[in-house]
Amino acid sequence: MSSLHGLWRPLGSTGLIVSPLGLGTVKLGRDQGVKYPNGFTIPDDRAASELLSQARALGINLLDTAPAYGVSEQRLGPLLRGQREEWVICSKVGEEFDHGASRFDFSAAHTRFSVERSLRRLETDYLDLVLVHSDGNDLTVLEQTDVYATLAQLKQAGLIRAFGFSGKTVAGGLKALERGDCAMVTYNLAEQGEKPVLDYAATHGKGILIKKALASGHACLAGMDPVRASFELIFAHPAVSSAIVGTITPAHLAHNVATVAALLGARQSA
Repeated sequence: MSSLHGLWRPLGSTGLIVSPLGLGTVKLGRDQGVKYPNGFTIPDDRAASELLSQARALGINLLDTAPAYGVSEQRLGPLLRGQREEWVICSKVGEEFDHGASRFDFSAAHTRFSVERSLRRLETDYLDLVLVHSDGNDLTVLEQTDVYATLAQLKQAGLIRAFGFSGKTVAGGLKALERGDCAMVTYNLAEQGEKPVLDYAATHGKGILIKKALASGHACLAGMDPVRASFELIFAHPAVSSAIVGTITPAHLAHNVATVAALLGARQSA
């Protein structure tokens, strides 16, 4: 069975070691306002537990969640009991999702409240990584709110190990990496406009996580093994630590892992 064991890598200079694929968990907690080509049913606790066990067995140690992912954090807490040291957990601040709509709050008070709430929900006393969930106005968020300064304080207090930004613009990504540890960047076969953020990270020892690696599932509609083509593009860049893929289908998870394991394994032995 293909696995990612032996292929884990540093997340920039954070000291965190992550699997090259991370499991996104939006589908564990939210089925409204999501941009996927097909509808889906949120898995029950048994199916969610089996998915997490499969991910662990396949060598995945990175989990991506957020308050905006519905009840994802609340579900992960009990599901991960007794396993905390085996996972690198990334959550977010800034975006809330209520009654089918997003709202944003980047104040110091809400940032601290959000992190403390995530700690309770996830039943842990620290988060490995916290990213700012941008509303798209990246520079305004970074330059005119207290969210980054507050995350820096929470890091100093030991509540989080690293922090960064999940944005939508090159300018935002570059600004975020000047003061933060990591950026989550859209980079796939269809969208490569944020490549300058990856280039900056590679030369400054910053961490990069890729979102929409498979274009939120749309790459899978494109023809000849677009999954392999997507991962070949992504992992050709030296800054990339991990790609976050939010599947709840065991066969898709296994295929993604096998594809990345073959790709990186061949590169490692070359």
